[in-house]
Amino acid sequence: METLTAISDVAGVIQLAVAPVFLLAGIAGFLNVMSGRLGRIVDRARVVERRIAGMDDVNRLPANQKELLTLWRRIHLINKTIALCVGSGLMVCSVVVSLFIGDFWKLEIGEVVVVLFVLALLLLIIALLMFLKEVQLATRSLRIGRQLPDEFLTSKPAKLTSHIKIE
Repeated sequence: METLTAISDVAGVIQLAVAPVFLLAGIAGFLNVMSGRLGRIVDRARVVERRIAGMDDVNRLPANQKELLTLWRRIHLINKTIALCVGSGLMVCSVVVSLFIGDFWKLEIGEVVVVLFVLALLLLIIALLMFLKEVQLATRSLRIGRQLPDEFLTSKPAKLTSHIKIE
């Protein structure tokens, strides 16, 4: 009979741990999005750096340097966002581990679980706000019009008009 009670206790802990595990899956998805954005931003920064290195027209240099500066700001924001998400994920994992340890050794660790869970959510909130800031920065740089394809930036004005369709 004790074995049945132990199994039902473990099943109860597993049920408690399911919600934090779903949160962990969401954090993992968010990390996937962030790493994808980071890769694209780094690729774009490399293109702009190569363009600056081979640039003959000093009049275009300030705009390209400003775009590169914006890209580096975005890279730093994404890196901080990733670090906060990882911290949040670690806190969620700590919640799950604490639930099992508390049940196994019959410890009263409810306060620890609450603190870890709230900390995980706070880190995630800050990460989401930083993500919003990065998206706003990206959108602002698009509105300014600095992110034209390389073929347009290296073309002569006569070729530029041949690419534009007026309807």
